[in-house]
Order: sequence, then C-alpha cells, then structure tokens
Amino acid sequence: MSTTPRHIFIIGAKCIGQYGGYETFLDKLTEVHQHDGSVCYHIVTKANGDGAMDETKLDQVTGITKNQDGSVDSFVYHNANIVKLHVPQIGAAQAIIYDVKAFKWCLGYISSKHISNAVIYVLACRLGPFFAGLVRKAHKLNAQVYVNPDGHEWKRAKWSGPVRKYWKESERMMVKRADLLVCDSVNIEKYIREEYKDYSPKTTFIAYGADVRKSYLGDNDSRFTDWLSSHGLEKYHYYMCCGRFVPENSFEIMIREFMKSHSDKDFAIITTKNDSLLEELENKLHWRSDKRIKFVGTVYDSELLKKIRENAYGNFHGHTVGGTNPSLLEALGSTDLNLLIDVGFNREVADDSAIYWSASEGDLAGAIDRADAMDDITRQEYGRRAKDRIINHYSWEFIGNEYKSLWMKG
Repeated sequence: MSTTPRHIFIIGAKCIGQYGGYETFLDKLTEVHQHDGSVCYHIVTKANGDGAMDETKLDQVTGITKNQDGSVDSFVYHNANIVKLHVPQIGAAQAIIYDVKAFKWCLGYISSKHISNAVIYVLACRLGPFFAGLVRKAHKLNAQVYVNPDGHEWKRAKWSGPVRKYWKESERMMVKRADLLVCDSVNIEKYIREEYKDYSPKTTFIAYGADVRKSYLGDNDSRFTDWLSSHGLEKYHYYMCCGRFVPENSFEIMIREFMKSHSDKDFAIITTKNDSLLEELENKLHWRSDKRIKFVGTVYDSELLKKIRENAYGNFHGHTVGGTNPSLLEALGSTDLNLLIDVGFNREVADDSAIYWSASEGDLAGAIDRADAMDDITRQEYGRRAKDRIINHYSWEFIGNEYKSLWMKG
C-alpha cells in the first residue's frame, strides 16, 4: 500500500477558526484529520483586510515562516499547511482576486512539487469568468477541481444588484466546469441539479458538523459569570441568537417579534458590528426603548459561547440564505429549545427537534409566548431530539469520514 498522502488544496475561506461557516469547517476538518497521514491539507487564506487570517488566535501553531518584511507567510496548524496571501483592498472584487491568486498558488505548488492526483477544493462560486482556464491548467497537472457552491450567495442583501448578478452568473459558470459539486445541504444539491440540469452536474452531499459535548467551563467559571453580569443576564432567563449582523439573518423580524411578545426574559444578540444596520433597525423598531433587547457583541471564545448556549432558555435562528449553517448545528448540540425560521434547509437539519416560525407579523411573538409557557419536560425533550440529530447526522467525526472517503475516491 502506498504511503504517499493525498494532497488537498482548499481555497475560498478568509481564515480559520473565526465566525463563518467555512472558517469553522476548516478548523474542524483539519482537527479531525490531523493525525491521519493519508491526507495532507494546504489551505490558502487572506493575509490582510477584513476577516484576514490571524494565527495568534489559534492554539498550537508551529512551523511559522516569514516574509522579508517580517510578516507571516505560512504556518502549520492541525498538521495542515496554512498559507497567507496579500490581496488589494478594493471592495467586493478583492474576494475574486483572492480566489484567483489562491488558485494560481495551488497550481504553482502542485507543479513545483510534482504532486500527482491532487484535489483543489474551491469554497463558494466567485471565480466564474476565470474558472474554465484555471480548471484546464489543473487538469494538465492531473488535479481535480471540486466546488462547494455555498448557499445562494447571489441572494444576499448585502450585495448591490450588479454584484448579485455577477455571483449568479459566476455560479453558473463554475457549476458547468467543476469536476464535482460538494453541497452542504440536500436543498442546495436539489437546487443545483434542477437549476443547471442542462449541464448534468455531478454532485454529492456532505453537511457541516457539530458536537454535543458540554462546555469545559463550570457554572461558576469567571469567564461565564463575568460575561453574564457584564450584560445583565441570568442563567436560563435569556433567549439568544448568534450570527453575522446582516439583513438575511432576520434580525429585524426577531427583534420586532420579541418586542411584541410578553416574555419577561432578555434577548441577547451575539453578532458582528454593523452600525448602519443597527441604526436602521432603531429607526424602524425603536428597540433601544425595550430593555430586554441586548446587543452583546461578539464571542470568539468557543468554550464560552458553548456555555452561553447551554444556559440559554432558547435560541433563535433566522438565517434565510445558505446551506447547513454551523451556528444552527452548534445550537442544536447545546441549547434545548431552538426556534427557527421556516426555510427548507433549517427543517432539513433540525427536523422535529425545533419550533418553526415565519416572517408573518405576530407569528414568532406567539411562538415565544408559547415557549415561555412550556414545561421543563417538554423543553428537555426538544433538547434530546436536537442532540440526537447532531450525533446521528452531523458529528464532526462523521463529516470528517465523509470527506476522507471523497478525497480517496478521486
């Protein structure tokens, strides 16, 4: 049996181990495979700009190499080779430039190291106009190109009309040329197959993962108790949500409906900074007048975030764009009661382990009031079902095995 590892090159994520689905995925995938000599990962990240790779936020980084100016060029994390590329800061187009540079870096490395039968795995569909030429070059090096199409990037409200049009056309061009589309949601796979049936795309489904272990932090750990007291929160007396502060994550609906509810609990909103959206919601909803609504900033400490989830009375999930969302999986693994906006990929993940709500006025407010009146046995039963969903379908070990099987097939 050959001892030569399968080289997997992954591009499309700004960094590893911070907010965001791809960042979480790369952290966990490399962790699961860090002692597996049959797979060798090369991950190309951003060295500068919004969300850039910051290796100081990772534990057990080794093998750091530096550029002439002293900046970090590459390092080893979970036995994976992590490369940092500088990208011009020119708005939305920088993501495209990063992808092109990253893909070309992979091609150069494969060529210089004479690597045979590599896989270049592209996360998200931004490379469209450049993709056909890059794929041809990869094929000349006997490398295959897989694409994770993400979840309807072209629908995201943060993009202008022309940018959304580009993302949609880019998606079409990449679906047409990819050797394989790896979809993280059954609903996304169905969309790809139906929308681009003329191309007969080759697809497979592998979800994101999560775990159900308890946080290592004790109930009296100061990291947790200080966080609670700093925001005026009490255990099991707050609802929460966690995700990027963007319109498609339904913050307006969740805040509006919580304000309409009769709940005596708080609503802790763990999210990124977006002052313009914050003021827009204040002008529409006047949420500052409701002392229950609490924007509590970001929590990048994974153990603290897990502890916060465990001690929430309930968790809201309002993501309407995307596939299998990591924050939903993490919530199902930690929080007993989850209230999800009713879209296909949320039902696909949670099945009967959650309560569903629509964007209709009054719907979520009613669900909140019913949740407040729920007895402990019923609430804990929801939690049991949620954890069963994670254990049986979304554990990181299971997802890691799925990816290893995929890498070894090529």
